Amino acid sequence: MYLDKLDLTGRTALVTGGGRGIGLAAAEALIEAGASVTITASTRETIDNGERVLTGKGHPVRAELMDVTDSARVAAVARDHGTLDILVCNAGVARADVAAEDVSDDHFRGVLDVNLNGVFWCCREFGKPMLARGRGTIVIIGSISGHIVNRPQLQSYYNASKAAVHQLSKSLAAEWADRGVRVNAIAPGYVETPMTQYGMANPETSDTWMSLTPTGRYGQPDEIGSIVHFLASDASSLMTGAVVVADGGYTCW
Repeated sequence: MYLDKLDLTGRTALVTGGGRGIGLAAAEALIEAGASVTITASTRETIDNGERVLTGKGHPVRAELMDVTDSARVAAVARDHGTLDILVCNAGVARADVAAEDVSDDHFRGVLDVNLNGVFWCCREFGKPMLARGRGTIVIIGSISGHIVNRPQLQSYYNASKAAVHQLSKSLAAEWADRGVRVNAIAPGYVETPMTQYGMANPETSDTWMSLTPTGRYGQPDEIGSIVHFLASDASSLMTGAVVVADGGYTCW
């Protein structure tokens, strides 16, 4: 009974930002559970990388270019795919270490456009057919930065974008719960991905991050991929509007 709830055989899924890092791990987890998965990314290089890695492991996958900030493109891909069972909104950017007083309009808008607007466009367009059918599951990748102010890096704009994403997840969950669509978010801590390489390569930054993490280690993409799998499956059927923190204890202190 319980293992059966984790089985995704026959279900369709799309993972944004699926060419590397957490998105790639999430796609692999869903494929291993039996889902038919499409990965998207905004650059050919990234999408080719994801397709190469997954097919190299014997995992069939569909790959498409899609910039989540382009609402028309998101709508077109949604039309092409019809009704999904699972949507994973993972695409995001960081662009850290700019003091608030030095942040340009373009910098601020660029981060919010991907991290918040892009999530909303995807939820709106892929969510419509889910609502029409009366079932579907959406998993959004947020961040502990939506709960706390990180240090030592300066990233007020990023923190604001992730806090907004968490609230968006809860709001959509509340609106769509009685129409059969569940929406949950994950708030990872410091996970070893291309996005965090800049900090891990800086001894001062890395030492600070680890000194504030009770487990004393970075997370791995597969550890977040496992949570995506759980939230996408019937094993989490009572959960909607949750923000699941996976941070090695960082937010405990």
